[in-house]
Amino acid sequence: MAKTVGILTGGGDCPGLNAVIRAVVRSSDAAGWDTVAALEGWRGLVDGNFRDLGPHAVSGILPRGGTIIGTSRTNPFNLDGGVEKVLQNFADRGLDALVVIGGEDTLGVAERLYREHSLPVVGVPKTIDNDLSGTDYTFGFDTAVTIATEAIDRLHTTAESHNRVMVVEVMGRHAGWIAVMSGIAGGADVILIPEQPVNFEEVAHGIRSRHARGKNFSIVVISEGCELPGLEDTGEVDQFGHVTLAHRGVGELLGREIEQRTGFETRVTVLGHVQRGGTPTPRDRVLATRYGLKAAELAQMGAFGQMAALRGDDIVAVSLAEATAELKTVSPEWYAVAQAFFG
Repeated sequence: MAKTVGILTGGGDCPGLNAVIRAVVRSSDAAGWDTVAALEGWRGLVDGNFRDLGPHAVSGILPRGGTIIGTSRTNPFNLDGGVEKVLQNFADRGLDALVVIGGEDTLGVAERLYREHSLPVVGVPKTIDNDLSGTDYTFGFDTAVTIATEAIDRLHTTAESHNRVMVVEVMGRHAGWIAVMSGIAGGADVILIPEQPVNFEEVAHGIRSRHARGKNFSIVVISEGCELPGLEDTGEVDQFGHVTLAHRGVGELLGREIEQRTGFETRVTVLGHVQRGGTPTPRDRVLATRYGLKAAELAQMGAFGQMAALRGDDIVAVSLAEATAELKTVSPEWYAVAQAFFG
């Protein structure tokens, strides 16, 4: 009797998810395994909502953004009887392994289910924030940086034409990787990230100094998760306890402060979910494909509690415990690279 591997995508969507799904299905089919999707992340396992996947179902999905099997931020540990339902539906559907594609929260659930209930899980690191330890890069990050860099390039021309300061708010809850990488690539004059304290007067001074030297425009990039003086969070949290970032408005607050302190006309652009959408870059397609093949291999070997990871140019297996132990944030050395071009 053929074995069956389940697959789910949890948390925020990002480009490259479908490439992983395709790789897992193709590899599993070649090994004689069936593949079943748990729809809408952990919610699918809580509700017993499944769909069979085969080579035909994944044909043509490589360049598509998003995920064909849906996603959610459901946390079964926060639902009444959620964990029991996951375990029961896993058994009832006859699954032999589960490939979990997600970031810190989704993989954190997988690690805990493996540790506390011996659920046979394998992880794949997905997040545009690139903040998962245990892997050099997550898929989805390269696409997000590419989109943000293109936006910064476009804002350069209009900022210069109108003698304006342009504030660009990019994604990044706890880690400023998108801001740092897109800011360096786009030639930003100031980059503000959650890892570094923000001083409005220092930002304003830098911009005034640029203008005093004849530079009549500035580009400022800020991560949505930055803690700003005077900013109060709404208190709204998701199922994993994270503060909801949708209405924080760090870009708008920063823009007002810059305009008031410098007198220069300032405009704010919030990139938001544009960074998550659309077709993945070639790098993300290849990386996601390699992750999917490795995850399928680990499942077939019975090497559970592991996550596919990129180390150098090699795809290796690391423990989920290691991968979810702490976030990978921007180091002072990386931020120094960006700072070299401030002002």
